[in-house]
Amino acid sequence: MGTRPERKVFLKKEVHDSILSYCKMKHPYEAILILKGKSKKGIITIDGLSIPPFSYSDQTFAGFPQSFLPLDLAYVGTAHSHPSGSAEPSVTDLHNFFGLVSIIVQSPYENDTDIFAWDSQGNQIPIIFESDDEQKN
Repeated sequence: MGTRPERKVFLKKEVHDSILSYCKMKHPYEAILILKGKSKKGIITIDGLSIPPFSYSDQTFAGFPQSFLPLDLAYVGTAHSHPSGSAEPSVTDLHNFFGLVSIIVQSPYENDTDIFAWDSQGNQIPIIFESDDEQKN
């Protein structure tokens, strides 16, 4: 059997900016978003977002009832914020894992150094951030 390619996340610039803006807007509550994209050969490309219907949040938790989601094969995971400033996934985060990847954004939600990706086992996944130059091409 062949070895599985190392997973990586490719985050489109407009999605990156939208995640940071949404987290700032929801602070001091946690924000939660559904990541849309595709996965091919270990690369999870995130090119869209959805606000989950009937989502709820407070200062320590954000979630949504998955039963109300319309079927969409483009869902690849979730993004949520940690207003406390730590990007480590909690036990609750891992127990409520959805999709292939969980992006956690730590306060102050300013730039790439505040965004982290995790798999369902709590292992960090490298993120490739689309640059402004790539976006123009």
